[in-house]
Amino acid sequence: MTAAPGRRSSTFTRLLRHGFTDPSGAERLLESAELSGVRNDPVLLEALGATADPDLALLGLVRLLEAQPDRELLDTVIAAKPFRDRLLGVLGASEALAEHLARHPADWQALVTYEPRDLHPGVEEFERGLAEATDPVALRVAYRRCLLSIAARDVCGTTDLAETAAELADLATATLRAALAIARAAAPEDAALCRLAVIAMGKCGGHELNYVSDVDVIFVGEAVDGADEGKALRAATKLASHMMRVCSETTVEGSIWPVDANLRPEGRNGPLVRTLSSHLAYYQRWAKTWEFQALLKARPVAGDLELGEEYVAALEPLVWKAAERENFVADVQKMRRRVVENIPVAELDRQLKLGPGGLRDVEFAVQLLQLVHGREDGSLRSGTTLKALHALAAGGYVGRADAAQLDDAYRFLRSMEHRIQLYRLRRTHLVPEDEADLRRLGRSLGLRADPVTELNREWKRHSSVVRRLHEKLFYRPLLDAVAQLGPGEIRLSAGAARERLVALGYADPGSALRHLEALASGVTRKAAIQRTLLPVLLGWFAESADPDAGLLNFRKVSDALGKTPWYLRLLRDEGAAAENLARVLSAGRLAPDLLMRAPEAVALLGDGDGGGLARRERAGLEQEILAAVGRAEGAVQGVTAARGVRRRELFRTAAADIVGSYGTETQPAEPDQGALVDRVGAAVSDLTAATLAGTLRAVVREGWGDTLPTRFAVIGMGRFGGHELGYGSDADVLFVHEPREGVEERVASEAANKVVSEMRRLLQISSADPPLLIDADLRPEGKSGPLVRSLTSYAAYYRRWSLVWEAQALLRAEPVAGDEELGHRFVELIAPLRYPEAGLGDDAVREIRRLKARMESERMPRGADPKLHTKLGPGGLSDVEWTVQLLQMRHGAQVPGLRTTRTRAALVAARDAGFISADDAQVLDEAWVLATRVRNAVMLVRGRAGDTFPTEARELAAVGRYLGYGPGHAGDMLEDYRRTARRARGVVEELFYGG
Repeated sequence: MTAAPGRRSSTFTRLLRHGFTDPSGAERLLESAELSGVRNDPVLLEALGATADPDLALLGLVRLLEAQPDRELLDTVIAAKPFRDRLLGVLGASEALAEHLARHPADWQALVTYEPRDLHPGVEEFERGLAEATDPVALRVAYRRCLLSIAARDVCGTTDLAETAAELADLATATLRAALAIARAAAPEDAALCRLAVIAMGKCGGHELNYVSDVDVIFVGEAVDGADEGKALRAATKLASHMMRVCSETTVEGSIWPVDANLRPEGRNGPLVRTLSSHLAYYQRWAKTWEFQALLKARPVAGDLELGEEYVAALEPLVWKAAERENFVADVQKMRRRVVENIPVAELDRQLKLGPGGLRDVEFAVQLLQLVHGREDGSLRSGTTLKALHALAAGGYVGRADAAQLDDAYRFLRSMEHRIQLYRLRRTHLVPEDEADLRRLGRSLGLRADPVTELNREWKRHSSVVRRLHEKLFYRPLLDAVAQLGPGEIRLSAGAARERLVALGYADPGSALRHLEALASGVTRKAAIQRTLLPVLLGWFAESADPDAGLLNFRKVSDALGKTPWYLRLLRDEGAAAENLARVLSAGRLAPDLLMRAPEAVALLGDGDGGGLARRERAGLEQEILAAVGRAEGAVQGVTAARGVRRRELFRTAAADIVGSYGTETQPAEPDQGALVDRVGAAVSDLTAATLAGTLRAVVREGWGDTLPTRFAVIGMGRFGGHELGYGSDADVLFVHEPREGVEERVASEAANKVVSEMRRLLQISSADPPLLIDADLRPEGKSGPLVRSLTSYAAYYRRWSLVWEAQALLRAEPVAGDEELGHRFVELIAPLRYPEAGLGDDAVREIRRLKARMESERMPRGADPKLHTKLGPGGLSDVEWTVQLLQMRHGAQVPGLRTTRTRAALVAARDAGFISADDAQVLDEAWVLATRVRNAVMLVRGRAGDTFPTEARELAAVGRYLGYGPGHAGDMLEDYRRTARRARGVVEELFYGG
């Protein structure tokens, strides 16, 4: 019968609206005799439109009706919405199950009833469904009939992903039992000789099976009482082989799924069936890391279940000791990388299971965390990925937000995998490329507006989440550290903790134990995470010179931040954050003191997007400080904000220095000591300059608004101008101003002096932030001269009164804050003084030598050992710097490379120009770097500046550790310093005093 054109047009439109992609074909099917009574029924069209593929569902329905002997099915379809939705849902999602129904039209009755036990059937329910199958063909038909009910609940949303996967595993269990029963019935004499246990592995063992997947198994056999073991094992092997064939072989009804026994000891080269003792011997002596990982999911499912339970009980202790194996974590990580590397390039972007951001990333991350932390925490020992992930989150091993994202992503990706496999019941993990397949897949997941676009977007989003979290969890260094702990060390009891503390060298184990109890006792999430962290942290603290201080400082930080959600998450998840914190807290007083003043700075120890401990450039620092000053209500608040930034950045610099000096398990110590010195000097100098710029802005804004009556610049001097400041250095500066047009000199001078006075006052106000001392003693006339001069005044003074020492001091003058153009003109003004065109005369050279000798004799502290004084002692900083500066003043006018404020750069230029040999330059450089490192170490360790080595043993050891000397080698450090300084003094004697 052909419909009228008008009616056809109306039906055509309705079919399009309901999601049909071939409305013409659908019209023809609806007009068939099978659907003659319901072709215009809106309920049926609506039900078809709700399926993944309405065209496929309609075709499957017509084929099913064609095979029916009467109208009972059709009546049921129309009358019962639950059945209608289940049947059409299956027909629209699975071409393979539609074909099964067409071949076995009576099987639709498996979808009719909806009894409570039907909602979530267990193994016994499926066993009843397979009970009458006594041969492989019948078993396949019965298996598909059971599969129909699982698929119906799945596509209709009655069960979620986890429940569907569990039902599929239960059906596989029932099928294995039925297949084994068929094998036993075929060879009763073999069955009488042996006990045979079937152990499910992989996704079946984990109770999370796919629609189509290999079912991984291991067989365990034993002789029955009185039977010969050899004969029993041969009989068990025959039964196992027959069982595998029943499931795997293709018949007229197709196959069920392959049974894969390659996870057994020795893989396909090993015997199919072993005794329990043989299994145990293999795993004790020969098993590889991945084999213990696989055993996480071992579960007895068929045959002699008592023997199966004995197998699991015997091997379980070995599984949870696997993480103690050498290179365990690295082996698991290597295995994951190898899987990715073996994926064909053409498939990489379509792999749901094996590719980056795929299902295997979630599974490997969860399994690695389980094996490392499950040794002591039995709650983690689930073979089911999502249950294990939930337990890891509950135990604090994975952040709740991370776990929720992984759970969501895993469910979505597994749902994609299920629906892809369900279509033709083929084993695949590749996302299809065909537009129609993608459309059906998207609609099956509830994406209806634009199925293909939405599917690709959601797939990529979840894959990206998995990739990011897999990298975060799977490769974090803390895992390897925890894995390397010995038995009993993972969750320390009081007795074990005391023994470990003594063994690790804690000087006051009683106090340390109290800290541990305070940190790890209780049932809070914080305590649980800290119980995991502490055994590792204790070892890291012990590698320092003062482990007691490290533990105490950790307790202080945790008391301050323990209730902050991100803190413990940072230490657990953010790369090397935990180890970095341990190094910083146990390396001395300065960095912990800075951290205690603002504990939130611990976030800098991570390796996230903020750059972690990487040095910030001066422009960024200055911009941040000036912005903070601009938001402040007054000068005091503005400078407080600037000092707060300075404190945080000092901590960043100190922490990076400590980590670079100590090294970590994933990052060895920086081998280039000069690079460490340069990095600290540049960072502290830039930070000081930015702080002065912010302070200047705050003072000017409060006193004069936008414009100061005089242009004003700050000139860095000494180590500040040389970009060589240490942690305890004052800021040596000169202040210069120039009256603006129309402003009287007196008014300008008063304004400039007020600015200087206010800057110095505000930077020294007592607060939680370390003070910044401004030292202007290098100005003309020294302490007797005015604090600030105009550029004209400087020019007059230097023209008439400048002394040699002042010209030498100006070698390191560099503008650091204020009016850039004025600072540049100041530099131009002093150029002839510091780099005299004719070099230095003999009188000037003698004067410099005389001043140097006088300084050494007058400024050396009483009682100090000159050979260990890093500044004034022989071969110390003063020796190297004065030698370099003498070369600069002699030759700077002719050699551009010498016109630098940096000591090491000038030394390189002098070497390149031939004024010093390469060997001598290296000797001086090594001495200068070592002396600077010692001064930095003293400040880091003691929290106050010093030019000599500490006398207290623990502090001296801490300085040695910073310099790369192990425990007990403080004497070697001192001797090395004396030797380095002695060699440098020999070069200075020749170049400075003898040339």
